[in-house]
Amino acid sequence: MSENTEHPVPTEINLHRKSRLLTIGFSDGKTFSYPCEYLRVHSRAAEELAGDAPVVGKEQVNIERIEPQGTYAIRIVFDDGHDTSIYSWETLYDLGVNQERYWNDYLERLAAAGYSRQGDRLGDQPEERRRIRVLYFNYLANKMRRESEELTPPPTVQDVASLLAWLQKVKADRGYLLAPEYVRVTVNKQFAEPFTRLDPGDEVAIVPNSPTPPPPPKG
Repeated sequence: MSENTEHPVPTEINLHRKSRLLTIGFSDGKTFSYPCEYLRVHSRAAEELAGDAPVVGKEQVNIERIEPQGTYAIRIVFDDGHDTSIYSWETLYDLGVNQERYWNDYLERLAAAGYSRQGDRLGDQPEERRRIRVLYFNYLANKMRRESEELTPPPTVQDVASLLAWLQKVKADRGYLLAPEYVRVTVNKQFAEPFTRLDPGDEVAIVPNSPTPPPPPKG
């Protein structure tokens, strides 16, 4: 019996700038989401591999552009000026499959070096800074009895998915109207995915998928 040794190759590459996330789907059906920070600190650039100290201070790094390198790799240009790393399909697949282990190893190296990561995600902020504005459109404005409101979500709210889950709870008998299957969301006027991260001061618009509200759940 012959063995297929062909390595999976990307079939889809999407950069989500707001979330600082690169999503890659591979030919074997697997899809991985890579935080820009994760890709940056795992750069295979020779000058960085040569050092023992972990790369630090990249919590807010983003990807400026992605350049194809033939049919085997991409070069990622980060907005901190780093532009010398080429990521082969094999490297990207390995970073996806082993992301949890590699990330935990990186955090351990940071701890050993005495470095503490800092971030500006909504949930990482003190209560006085954990404010966002939520807009309700169409029938939601009537059902929520307001077109907009300023909210201070709990620290567990980090992205669109966790915001909707929290709102469904706090809105009680009206919360079912905010279920993901009934609405679409924009953040700062840009279409958002469930994993789109939220930062202090963001404007979140919730728009129903249908002109008429769904029936309340039974029971």
